[in-house]
Amino acid sequence: MDLHPFEILRKPIITEKSTDLQEDGRYVFEVAPSATKHQIKWAVQQAFDVRVTKVNTMNRRGKTKRYGPRFTQKKSIKKAIVTLAPGDSITIFEGV
Repeated sequence: MDLHPFEILRKPIITEKSTDLQEDGRYVFEVAPSATKHQIKWAVQQAFDVRVTKVNTMNRRGKTKRYGPRFTQKKSIKKAIVTLAPGDSITIFEGV
């Protein structure tokens, strides 16, 4: 791999729904738009020293918003939901 794991994994997505998924061993990350499922799996395993069993990806298109007479485009992102092997976990919040 020519990319660093944290170039593929941009940031964790922390929402109420993603927090509920963490109880099942599934974690949500914003990833690089060009990243494949194999690269995402490799990056999570290298960065957090866990075993990944499944990777689901989705592209969220940026919404068009209107501010007065102007229209702007919000950023499009690619999300990955990573399922870990039973017994493995990632500590996203330190001490919470």
